[in-house]
Amino acid sequence: MTMFQALILAILQGITEPFPVSSLGHAVILPALLHWPLDEHSAIFLPFLTMLHVGTLVALAHVFWSDWRMILSGLFAPHQTPQARAQAVRLCGLLVVATLPAVFIGGVFEHHFRHIFASPLMVAGFLTLNGLLLIFTEAMRRRALHRLHDHSNDSSTLKTLTNKDAFIIGIWQCLALFPGLSRSGATINGGLMRGLDHLTAARFSLLMAQPIILAATAKEAWQLRHVHLTTMVIEQSLLGAIVAGITALICSRLLLRFFKEESQHTLTGFGIYCLIAGISSGVWLYFHP
Repeated sequence: MTMFQALILAILQGITEPFPVSSLGHAVILPALLHWPLDEHSAIFLPFLTMLHVGTLVALAHVFWSDWRMILSGLFAPHQTPQARAQAVRLCGLLVVATLPAVFIGGVFEHHFRHIFASPLMVAGFLTLNGLLLIFTEAMRRRALHRLHDHSNDSSTLKTLTNKDAFIIGIWQCLALFPGLSRSGATINGGLMRGLDHLTAARFSLLMAQPIILAATAKEAWQLRHVHLTTMVIEQSLLGAIVAGITALICSRLLLRFFKEESQHTLTGFGIYCLIAGISSGVWLYFHP
């Protein structure tokens, strides 16, 4: 892998991790389209992948530091009010419940799913399906709001989210086991289906992402214990972490601002992009393998 390729992959990771367009899908399809001879499952690529996750995790933790500070201070700081402690315990519990399905199902089946379905052509098909899911969910939500006729009190918030809601959103997260289906897109879809508005669904989705990314980073770091790191690999990995972190920081803030300001057809644009990217890349890969 060259420094240029590392830079492009880091930018791609930072953009596609928060946006509901599948970071893994893009990471598989783009090298195939450009005929880059990369083995993303090799031990040489693992340090770079780990540092991409580190950069993304630091960026998301920075964006949501006020939430994590509230949780950590409520759980561990002395002299907290009962209300603050209860709020921290409740949000922490929701995140744990939402993470459990991905930890269990992903731990058992992730390797099998990604081994079977990780061909670039098949990933392009799943990216197309991701676009259809985003458009379908947006259409279903708009139809439900139209039936209510009153949009002022139509959405739940994190304060009214139940453990059942969080668990169902966590089930949606497991769709990301299929390369090309977006983790953030699936969890935002799940949040919308449970009555959250776009901004709250996106916030909860990105909060949920951080324990999963942390677990993946820890797993990858453990696998690195016997890997010999060359100077080139270290430099590429550090570059990847910095670039992915900065890009993810910018894109996370843009996504939250977009969901805050936009109220109509919010997921439709992302869905149309996934349809175009999935179909066009799939056709190209089919005729130019």
